[in-house]
Amino acid sequence: MNLKTLEYFVAVAEELNISKAAKRLNMSQPPLSTQIKALEYELNTTLFIRGKRALQLTESGQLLYRRAKEIISLSDKARSEILSMSKGMGGTISIGLVEGMAHGIAAGWFSGFIKDYPGVRFRILGGNSDDLTEKLRSGMISFAVITAPCNQALLNSFVVGSEKMTALMDREHPLAKRDEETIEISDLIGASLIVPGRKATIDMIYKWFRVYRAEPNIVCETDSYLDAAALVRKGLGTGIFPRSTNNPNRSLVIKELSGSDKNIEYLFVWRKGHPLPSVEEAFIDHVKNSVDRSV
Repeated sequence: MNLKTLEYFVAVAEELNISKAAKRLNMSQPPLSTQIKALEYELNTTLFIRGKRALQLTESGQLLYRRAKEIISLSDKARSEILSMSKGMGGTISIGLVEGMAHGIAAGWFSGFIKDYPGVRFRILGGNSDDLTEKLRSGMISFAVITAPCNQALLNSFVVGSEKMTALMDREHPLAKRDEETIEISDLIGASLIVPGRKATIDMIYKWFRVYRAEPNIVCETDSYLDAAALVRKGLGTGIFPRSTNNPNRSLVIKELSGSDKNIEYLFVWRKGHPLPSVEEAFIDHVKNSVDRSV
């Protein structure tokens, strides 16, 4: 099971058609079929269900697809890091950014760092904080901006920003028609809620409600703010998300949640105990200096 075989497998898994995958790989169909069958034999499992018109991934195939993508990405990252070492302060820096104000914060870091090191480029991956932590652990990315808290045993971290949590509701909602710019958690007792899927965030929301001896009525979890906004517009419930997430619809209203504990912190994180290329060490210093200047 070498890297080339995994690349063949990924192509077939994404095309779900041997002919299309072979064309994508610039090779003929018979040797590609042979490679896939040999991989199944080596792993002693069936990776694809063969249909008349298309293939379908088995559960084993789905697992291998996820792992193969990680392995290929890690290989590309290693290649980029080695090339950057040979060229000096250059190469690609991989960073994960959670939804919210992370993209706005990081944009300033990127532009300033590229001015100092024009040979550098950035590769951005998305996901929720738990997804990005897993990508850090597996080595797919070198850095991430996530929401607090983080695994202190695994990650180095420092705060790079904070913002208020808000309630997102339809303009016709009774709370939306109030003159006040903020609402209390007590106003949301019994309301159907759409919240981010991260466990730490859900635990935080439960803590807010327990002050009133109540529990939140969570009807949906989603890490996509756009999906949450669409669900709010359709009347599923009220969304609870960070302030900086963009309101894509004028028919929706955003109200801040009252209270000093209704803030969320953004952390810049990277793995502990793993040596970094010089260019990435320089980027950490650049981010720290940027944060210090903004204080």
